[in-house]
Amino acid sequence: MSENRGVLDPADDRVREILSTMKRIAVVGISEKEDRASHGIARFLVGRGLEIVGVNPTLAGPVLGAPVFPSLADVPGHLDVVDVFRRSDAVPGIVDEAIAADVDVIWLQEGVVHEEAAARAVAAGIDVIMDRCLYKEWLRLMNG
Repeated sequence: MSENRGVLDPADDRVREILSTMKRIAVVGISEKEDRASHGIARFLVGRGLEIVGVNPTLAGPVLGAPVFPSLADVPGHLDVVDVFRRSDAVPGIVDEAIAADVDVIWLQEGVVHEEAAARAVAAGIDVIMDRCLYKEWLRLMNG
């Protein structure tokens, strides 16, 4: 990944760069239920050969063969992208943990919006993609 810049909703070229260079992604709010968006995106990422880790305090075991941790603070090693499938009111705490973990990108899925928390992440040098689906952006930018 390139050096952190801290941009809110970066241009397509930067999003394409993020998608093409990310290697390790935390799926926050991952579900073991196959009909949930978080599970589908995680399955898509694994199918692309990417390493995922799950974050969900209510799950005890792995999902799609990936370890699941109770919080971002518990995830060892560097994370390129933190993909958030939680309600918007949970975002400030997730951003705090992401800043502490020195992640490169916070991706807030469709319907997940928190302007104040996003601004704090950007000020910390983290790119934030907000209210956009990683899968839809992949299809739009990587398959054309």
